[in-house]
Amino acid sequence: MKKIIVALALVSVTMGKAQDLNDIFVSGVADAERFANAYLSPVSEGAIYSISNGWYNTADAKPLGGFEISIIGNMTGFKNKDDKKAFLLNPADYENLDFVQNPGQARMVSTALGDIEGVEVFVEDQSGVFREDFELPSGLSSENLNFIPSGYLQASVGLVKGLEVKARFLPKIKFDDDAKIGLFGAGLQYDFTKILPADKVMPVAISAVIGYTNLNGEYDFTDSNFIDGSDQRIDANFKTWNFSAVVSTKNIPVINFYGGLGYITGKSDIDLLGTYQANGPFFSETVEDPFTVSKNASGVAATLGTKLKLGFFRLNAEYNIAEFSTFTFGVNFGFR
Repeated sequence: MKKIIVALALVSVTMGKAQDLNDIFVSGVADAERFANAYLSPVSEGAIYSISNGWYNTADAKPLGGFEISIIGNMTGFKNKDDKKAFLLNPADYENLDFVQNPGQARMVSTALGDIEGVEVFVEDQSGVFREDFELPSGLSSENLNFIPSGYLQASVGLVKGLEVKARFLPKIKFDDDAKIGLFGAGLQYDFTKILPADKVMPVAISAVIGYTNLNGEYDFTDSNFIDGSDQRIDANFKTWNFSAVVSTKNIPVINFYGGLGYITGKSDIDLLGTYQANGPFFSETVEDPFTVSKNASGVAATLGTKLKLGFFRLNAEYNIAEFSTFTFGVNFGFR
């Protein structure tokens, strides 16, 4: 596993697999861009769903001055998503890339989530003088990692009746001197039952929640020496929105249950930046900032969860059912 893959480093996971694309550049920018889009799109989609969760653990909004500080972790699984682990690579769609075995024939190859290993390809100029063989990158499943992790700190504060504001944050963290990730976000929750006269005796609360998350990562691989150049780096940015209707039990001393139905939408942009100069016939000149891999994802999500209250200390766990389903666990501190 590449050193960039570390627990709770969502964008580092994505960028670590992006860096695995190094050899494909010998085939030229057009081929590298085509392959990168197919290879990285599934992990980018999973990442969008992962960081969009964890915005609530109850529909019962906090009163004025009530607050909660949370440590939230997400695990977004893809173990059974075979359609996201591989894609069909047809050499006819590429300018210079072909398979060593059965050249000219399309076959399934791994995405950044997959586990197909040992697929050898080659690039060759028309004269046959230049040829280079290399192996396509596999994915996270080949390293026994079947989920995409994410994590952050989150705070919630009650304002006027029924209104609660939220913020999430992960300070810029540096890994191995060449990678950084950071996250921020903001959200609102409005408890409609707070405006009802019988609010204090109602057994359930009903809220609307809106949350925005922005996650950015940087990875400098100038020193990897796979292609000559300078300032070679990956800049990944994820922006997501979560719109949810939430219902929960209340007025139960120790444990409560909650559920939500929502819509998640987001976009990721993974920019390959810097200058690149290969030693083969397909890089005849220096290329600057070669391309961006973009992915849009959206879909309906349903959440079921429970929250255990032990005075100032609370625990919550939930399962979010969506295109990429996510298990979320929170450790919370606060008072109402």
